[in-house]
Formats: sequence, C-alpha cells, structure tokens
Amino acid sequence: MTQATNPTSSFTDVQAAADAFRASFSAVREQIARVLVGQRDVVDGVLTCLFVGGHVLLEGVPGIGKTLLVRTLAQAVDLSFSRIQFTPDLMPADITGTMVVSEFDADNGRRERRFVFQPGPIFAQIVLADEINRATPKTQSALLEAMQERSVTVGGTTHPLPAPFMVLATQNPIEQEGTYPLPEAQLDRFFFKLLSLPPGRTDLAQIISRTTGASSEAAAPAVTSAQLAEHQKLVRLVEIAPSIQDYAVRLVLASHPEPTDTTPPPIVRKYVRLGASPRAAQALILAAKCRALLDGRASVAIDDIKAAALPAMRHRLIMNFEASAEGITPDTVVDNIVQTLPLEAP
Repeated sequence: MTQATNPTSSFTDVQAAADAFRASFSAVREQIARVLVGQRDVVDGVLTCLFVGGHVLLEGVPGIGKTLLVRTLAQAVDLSFSRIQFTPDLMPADITGTMVVSEFDADNGRRERRFVFQPGPIFAQIVLADEINRATPKTQSALLEAMQERSVTVGGTTHPLPAPFMVLATQNPIEQEGTYPLPEAQLDRFFFKLLSLPPGRTDLAQIISRTTGASSEAAAPAVTSAQLAEHQKLVRLVEIAPSIQDYAVRLVLASHPEPTDTTPPPIVRKYVRLGASPRAAQALILAAKCRALLDGRASVAIDDIKAAALPAMRHRLIMNFEASAEGITPDTVVDNIVQTLPLEAP
C-alpha cells in the first residue's frame, strides 16, 4: 500500500485500517448470516461490491432469498434503504422523482404556488430494484443512468444521489413473458453478476426451522456510512504489481474473438460475438484488491484476479447463435479462459 513520509507511522496506520476493514466485513457478514441461510459465495460477492462501491445484479428463480438478502444487507449497514418493484407500467419519473406544485407563504402574506422537486425512491443509499427486467427499456435506462452518473437531472436541475450509493437489481432467468431483458450496454454498468442457486437439503431444513417457528432473527447495524466510505478508499490503496495487472488486462482481452494483443482461445473464437469491456478489467482489479485485504495481504495475487473472473465477466460477454444452440454459457467460456491463459505474458 502507498506509504507516506514516515514509513513506520504510515505502516501502523494502514495496518489498523486494514484490520478495521476486515472486522467490518466480517461483522456485516455475520449479521446477514443471522437471517439468511447459506449462499456464502453470493453474500461475499454482494459485500465485495458494497466495500468497493459497485452495483450488483442478482439472478435466480423466485423464492430463494434474493430480496431477503438485500433487505438484510440494508439492516446490517447504517444506510438508508429503498425498494422499487419494477412493473411494465413503471415510468422513469416513478424512480427519479418529479416536479410538483406546492404552496408557500410569501413575504407579503399571500400564498404562492411554486414547482418543487419531489425526490423518487432512487434517493437512497441502498436501492433494491426488484425484477428489473419487468420494466420497459425507457424505465430501465432511467435507473441505469442514475447508477452511472450518481445523480438525477429533473427540470434542468441536477440532484446528486446520496453517498455511498449502491443498486442491487434482481431478475428471474426463467420467466420470459412480459419481460424486457437488459441490453448489453446496461448490463455493463453492474460491477458483478451473481447467481443465486436453490438451497440444498440441509439449508432448506434450516430455512424451514427459522421461518415456521415462533422466533425470528433480525440483523443489526454493523457499519456506519462514514466507516464504509473510508473502507472504499482503503481498497484503492492496495498495491498491484504490473505483471498482475497485465494478467487482468490479458484476461479481458482474451475474451474478444477478434485479433488483439492476446490470442483468444478456440472456445472464444467459436462462441463469443463480443468480449468484455474495460469495465470488466476495472472490476477485476478492485475485487482482487478487496480479496487481498480480507486475506491480510497488502498486494494483489493472481488468484485474487481469478476468483473475480466469473462474477465480473459473465454478464459482459455477448454470445453468438452457435453458443445458444449448443448450450455454451458465458461461465463456460470464462472458466476456459482462466484455465488456458498463461500466467506470464509471452
């Protein structure tokens, strides 16, 4: 990590900050575990996005705890929370807010009417966009623009969104009727795409015990907004060697079927129409820095990059018709790239 003029003092300060980072991460994870059964990888992925300042797309069939996870996360951190239920008739103004007429007492003692901005549900620090693929593209774009710009412009005035700001969107991969799949350019706005899988036998039994008994657990706030902001700054101070960064760059370039500085594997040339964007490389690096901090290391390792490859890249690959016909998924391609890419540049 970056050191100041006094190396000893700086090292002590950074070590204390790293210890606080790990303690906060573990505390939030423990609070979520009090309510949500299993799904450790999904929870860690969501927390990684929270601690680096990214947005999350959660995909899974109904009833496996996607919404519960987001609600519990909001309880486990001292941040404002808002839920938006996406439906086909939802309008952009229902998300961002609108100008309304309001009456005021004027200086001359008369009542005056003025247009004032009424903030929408997007003005929260943690926003749950439930079933995002049920809304029309126009409404989806309003949300995703706010995600990118961290602000909303209404009536010619720009209103900044609260910080830290995080959107967790859910979608059902099975039901297609009445849905509007997110375009690739909008999917690219999400830091991670995480897959929520149905619970196993043991987890399902524990879920039943927790939800059908007389008592129920609730999460308590474990991290404040100020602490989270400091943790997000700390992640960016973690060092990464040029060779490790180059591995992440080559990993992304290897997902492109057209000739680049890195030769793509055969599976990419055969099944991928368009590879991952530069945002994928940014996600790889930041997620790897977070993982290094959690492991008590001051620099990123190649294994940190590999661990972030699937959630950071799976939603950024555009597959061709042949892949769809043969059942080849983005996960299969990313796994193959990770397994075949040389650790050192040729």
